[in-house]
Amino acid sequence: MRFRSDPQAIRGSIAPLMTPFTAEGAVDHDGLANLVRWQLASGTHGISIGGSTGEPGSQTVAERAEAIRTVAAEVGDRVPFVPGTGSAKLDETLELTALAQDAGIDAALVITPYYARPTQDALFVWYRTVCREFPDLPIVAYNVPSRTAVDLAPETVARLYRSCENFVGIKETTKDFEHFSRVLHLCGRELLVWSGIELLCLPLLALGGAGFVSATANIAPAACAQMYTAWEAGDHERAREIHYGLHPLVDLLFVETNPAPGKWVLQQRGLIASGHVRPPLIPPTAKGVARIEDLMTEGAKYLSPTEGFTVEGSAVEGTR
Repeated sequence: MRFRSDPQAIRGSIAPLMTPFTAEGAVDHDGLANLVRWQLASGTHGISIGGSTGEPGSQTVAERAEAIRTVAAEVGDRVPFVPGTGSAKLDETLELTALAQDAGIDAALVITPYYARPTQDALFVWYRTVCREFPDLPIVAYNVPSRTAVDLAPETVARLYRSCENFVGIKETTKDFEHFSRVLHLCGRELLVWSGIELLCLPLLALGGAGFVSATANIAPAACAQMYTAWEAGDHERAREIHYGLHPLVDLLFVETNPAPGKWVLQQRGLIASGHVRPPLIPPTAKGVARIEDLMTEGAKYLSPTEGFTVEGSAVEGTR
């Protein structure tokens, strides 16, 4: 948790891990630790888990907490660890955030409460409550209106930033790029803003964003990290080359509901033993798999190598 005292260091490509399950549906902690090791070897700048890509809504608080502990132990202090600890219920959010804090996380990523559609004043009270409960823990809001049915307005973000010393950033998963700019304009670039929209990851850097939390890093961690590094080094043409090269892999992830397509890829590449997704999701259909395979071929140049990280029972291992 060495980054907890310096959240400004939490920058770059933060990989939002998919949660591997066994074929029977239990959380696969060995597979999860393997994914962390592969991410770190691929140059990922930080790790997250428990965002939308991690299927948190299908897991109990106890399962999510144990997954956080597994990742924290594997990450150590090598890169920042910023797990999702939010839920639709305040008591669960506070419980999981406390457990995560004890596990040694660097910051907590807290989703806007979904389904209830709270007002902006209610959202302010929600995040202020979390911040006051954990004054020594950096808190990052997670704004994803396509899944929560509520949008955390730029003015509310600014109000939180002014009111709560440990409110340090926001993951913006909105296709309204004007929204990004207004948040940074109102708060200043000391506020850490990450993109959760894959094709807005590079454009956000031009506005002064801190990086991105992109599902694409699950299958192309090296390329995602290199895109950020190239931009920061002033090699903007290389960053753009990677951005456009990743298009097929971005499309792949959303052939059907994320994370089912990405889990299928991870299993096929031998990184997890099962591509199981929990209900209400289902594995990719035959039509979906055909499209996924085409996009894998198109984006093959940017898929990160897996040598040394394949696991027993995976599709790759099973064909040897």
